Amino acid sequence: MGRVFLINLEGSVYSCKHCFTHLALLDDIISKSFHCRHGKAYLFDKVVNITIGEKEERMMMTGMHTVVDIFCVGCGSIVGWKYEAAHEKTQKYKEGKFILERIKVLGPDGNNFLAIQEALVGGSSDADDA
Repeated sequence: MGRVFLINLEGSVYSCKHCFTHLALLDDIISKSFHCRHGKAYLFDKVVNITIGEKEERMMMTGMHTVVDIFCVGCGSIVGWKYEAAHEKTQKYKEGKFILERIKVLGPDGNNFLAIQEALVGGSSDADDA
């Protein structure tokens, strides 16, 4: 395996919760209203420092999609997925976009979504939603 070159982002950054590798900028969020098996997920226009898995067909709440899982290049942890194709016409806007699962990344202020969820009593938003 060759040497891994990491892209360091400047600004408000989402990073891998395991190794702190930069993954995406707050400014590149398209939507915070997505959900996955583990809870909240954010749709991003651009993500860096990832590798991709094999293409697979996955049935989601909004229909069938062709996706690839995305992994942190720093530690190999799965951090989300990329939409390769959407089979429903109304979902085509997702093609080429990335989902980062909120529980698997640190927010721009360094917060861990799981820790925030446990600290909230009866709440369901996270600190960077404000």
